[in-house]
Amino acid sequence: MGIVKINDELHEDIRKASSVMVRSINAQAEYWIKVGMLAEANPDKSFSDIMREQMKLADVEIRKVANV
Repeated sequence: MGIVKINDELHEDIRKASSVMVRSINAQAEYWIKVGMLAEANPDKSFSDIMREQMKLADVEIRKVANV
């Protein structure tokens, strides 16, 4: 494990996002880093495509919600 230096404004954004996403600050930063790395490695894919692939790799079944 290491220490990553980030500016105060970005840290505050991570803190705010972590409360919305119900993650720790570190987990939120890790999530954004992972998504960013996946996006850079797959510039032709949308965020939704990347998340769908990650869910499939984790063996999570994605179901469509029916409009009622």
